[in-house]
Formats: sequence, structure tokens, C-alpha cells
Amino acid sequence: MLRLILAAVLGGIIGLERELKRRPAGLRTNMFMCFGSALFTICSIELAVHAEDDHTRIAAQIVNGIGFIGAGAILHARGSVTGLTTAATIFVVSAIGMAVGGGLYVPAIFATLLVFIALEVLGVAERRFNLKPALSSYEVLGESAEAIIAEVSSVLELLRKSMEGVRVQREGGRYRVEFSVLGTRPEQAELFQQLRLAPTLRNISSLGQTAETE
Repeated sequence: MLRLILAAVLGGIIGLERELKRRPAGLRTNMFMCFGSALFTICSIELAVHAEDDHTRIAAQIVNGIGFIGAGAILHARGSVTGLTTAATIFVVSAIGMAVGGGLYVPAIFATLLVFIALEVLGVAERRFNLKPALSSYEVLGESAEAIIAEVSSVLELLRKSMEGVRVQREGGRYRVEFSVLGTRPEQAELFQQLRLAPTLRNISSLGQTAETE
């Protein structure tokens, strides 16, 4: 029972950080992940004693099960991938639960503190130094949608970027082309500057950030 309580507490610590940042896998999810992994590990050990079998057989299947859950947390949308940190966190929380279930308290507590610090400190560093890539949207008005897309593509090719989620609308005699580009804030600033310097592009505006990768 003490192992299960400790697993719930450690999973809750990481889950609370995820919950405060509005991530898909929050407090209850991470707590249950850690608790369940610990319980499976305890069951694996106890059942093997009575059945005189390999005590790692049940615990070994936890990794496969967590892999499916982690894959479900990863989303592919508008050409970008989100949820990788959430999936990795679920995987690590499960490992912490297994460690607690196996009686490895010190490594489990150390891992929890290390993961919590990494999520907090590295997240702040990414935002402060503009290292975190984000998906930003742009809008260009012109007489020809094909010409706009061709010119934008040439600018993006020089910056080694690509358009995502391209949308073309016709308004009267002009075309409105909306697209998104994934990059850090300095990269987005450079891109916007290069688009404004393009000789054939006019009426360029930035629609702001639409999403962040995790």
C-alpha cells in the first residue's frame, strides 16, 4: 500500500505540472499511469511467487501498453506534430511507477525530481530564448494565386521552410492566400521580412501564432 501511495504522489507531481500548462495528459492521467504501472509491477512480483514463474512477464507488457497510449497522445495536424513531450512524459511516468512497484524508491524519486525540473526549467529557457518552434500563419493578397504561391515557395526554399495548410480564397478580382510556417520566433521574423522584400508580393500580413509544438 505504501508503494501504491508513493507511486500516486510521484505521478501526481508530474501530472500537476502538466495540468497547470493545460496539456492533454494532466494530473489524473499521470497519477493513474504511475499508480497502474506500480500495481502491475507488484502483481507481477507477487503472482510469480505463488506460481513459481518469471516475475517480469506481466511487468514487461506495461511498456507495450504505454506505447499505445503514448502514440494516441501524438497528433498530426496541419503538417505539424504535437504531443511528443506528452507522450514521452507518459512513458517516463510509467517507468517511475514500475520502479516504485519494484521497491526502487530512490531512483523513482530522483527521476521524478529530474523530470519535473526538466519540464519547468527547460520550458522557461525555450520560451526565453525563443527556441520553441511554433506554427504561425500569414496572409497575402494578389491578382494571381499561382504567382503568390510560387513567389512564397521560392522565399521559403531559401530559408529551408515549407508552407503548411495552404488556403486560397477569391474575393472579387483578387485572391487571398493563407498559409502557415513552422519555426522559432527569430525564424518567423526573418521570414516575414523576406516576404515583405519580395518584389511581386504585396499586402502581406501576419495572422500570428496558431499553435506550438510540444
